[in-house]
Parts: sequence; structure tokens; C-alpha cells
Amino acid sequence: MRVGFAAAAFLGFALAACAAPNAPPASPEAVSAGAEVEQQMRDDGRAIAEAQCAACHAVGPYGASPNPAAPTFRTVLSRYRADVLEEELINGVRVAHPMPEFQFNPQGVDELIAYLESIQEAPAPQP
Repeated sequence: MRVGFAAAAFLGFALAACAAPNAPPASPEAVSAGAEVEQQMRDDGRAIAEAQCAACHAVGPYGASPNPAAPTFRTVLSRYRADVLEEELINGVRVAHPMPEFQFNPQGVDELIAYLESIQEAPAPQP
């Protein structure tokens, strides 16, 4: 039994070593294309925020929300984890203040979260 376990462990390590060769670094073109995709997601997320949310929320990097009960988007991820907010946006947000009925598709939510992550400001220091 011990020989079988040792052989299986050795085989597992050997296969893992073979399966993880040193990958060449990404080409500058691939990095640039990835950055362009990420920027497009943020841009699309901002467009969604402006179209669907700006009536109540401050959706940009500054300014107060038109509805004082609605948090500014630049601080919303200090109140909610991105993964929780993502799920709630798909399923329908349940919050203490009134919100209109809406439903986002998963791609739209990914874009909105990418935008939110790009505008977050550091939380104010606690005295």
C-alpha cells in the first residue's frame, strides 16, 4: 500500500512539473489588446451607469447623488463587495431606499462592476 501511495505521489509531482512549463511572456500586442478590452468594459459600464443610474446616483468620480439616500458610485464598493453587488444586480437589488425595477444581463453587470472598480476612492481615514 505504501509503495502504491509513493508511486502515485511521485507520478502526480512528475506530471505537474511537465504540465507547467515556463510560459513565454505575453507580447506587447497581447497586453495592449487586453488593456483595450478592459478600457472598453469600463467605458460600457460608465454608459450603463449614466443611462440607468444617474437619475439617483452620482456615477462619476465627483459630485453628490441627486437622491441623497442613494450612495455615490465612487464609494459603493466600500459598502458592498463586488461579487455580492454583481449577484444582486443580476437578481434585483434589495436595499433600504426605493429603487426602480431593473434587470441587468451578466455582461452588463461585468461592465458596470469594472467601471465601479475604476472610480473607487480610498475610504476616509477614521479618527
